[in-house]
Amino acid sequence: MKVAIVGASGAVGQEFLRILAERNFPIDELVLFGSQRSAGTKYTFRGKEYEVKLLQHNDDFKGVDIAFASAGASTSKEFAADITKYGAVMIDNSSAFRMDEDVPLVVPECNAEDALNRPRGIIANPNCTTIMMVVVLQPLENISHIKRIHVSSYQSASGAGAAAMAELEQQYKDIVDGNPVTVRKFPHQLAYNVIPQIDVFQPNGYTKEEMKMYNETRKIMHTDAKCSATCVRVSSLRSHSESVWIETEKPISVEEAQKAIAAAPGCTLVDDPANLVYPMPLETAGKDDVFVGRVRKDISDDNGLTLWLSGDQIRKGAALNAVQIAEYLIKVGNVK
Repeated sequence: MKVAIVGASGAVGQEFLRILAERNFPIDELVLFGSQRSAGTKYTFRGKEYEVKLLQHNDDFKGVDIAFASAGASTSKEFAADITKYGAVMIDNSSAFRMDEDVPLVVPECNAEDALNRPRGIIANPNCTTIMMVVVLQPLENISHIKRIHVSSYQSASGAGAAAMAELEQQYKDIVDGNPVTVRKFPHQLAYNVIPQIDVFQPNGYTKEEMKMYNETRKIMHTDAKCSATCVRVSSLRSHSESVWIETEKPISVEEAQKAIAAAPGCTLVDDPANLVYPMPLETAGKDDVFVGRVRKDISDDNGLTLWLSGDQIRKGAALNAVQIAEYLIKVGNVK
């Protein structure tokens, strides 16, 4: 098994290396690719040192079985043909191909089989907030069809990359030291603040991030459910959280919902409000599952349920989901 990582120096690229090692992913040969800036950087994987190669339009992907790409949409679009030219499966973490009809959009807990039909050799990894939400909604969908979803996300700095995490830390330091606050990665100062905007605004007043949750949820879950989202950047460093309200065709009791979530793959129920126990970013960072709590009946709708979730969006929201897709393909013998 020859594996490539495109964007190896980024936050998700580094997480790929950690997760592949942790899960003992079958790798006989590893190749790392990056931009002009990161080419030549060396990383250690399973005790061996690897040097990042410059990503170029050439035959470097010849012999590659699986290529994990996390270098941004423009890079994915530019190099997709090079990556897939010789039969490599490209598992792409960017937004480049997510809504293309001939590219499956996959969360293994929901629609793993979709990964088997990939005419272009590309499988898209969904947006982080969508991944974490659908992992939790799928077991509820299995009980009663979800008709409508309202969600507010509370997204940490890490969702904007490693440089954004560093900027948030620097902002707090600037404030403590009495220096001017550095603002580059966000539209406003994030330290001691929340910003009700993630990505650019669309003509309908929603942001691109919010529309991703609408469109991607429908594609992944093969559903007609409509999802209205408000995505907010908060000053936690790592792990996203979401407050989710759903309306189902038939009522689902709290006990049914809790039991289904607790048994679902990729979910951990942490729901004991009497003892102040519920998921929080400080506790979910660095973990694989999506953690769920505060499950309750919606008092405004007999068919409504409300819940809170938190998960590490660099892991399950990005690198881990991609690795799980690859593991599924290997399991069913569907790698070239």
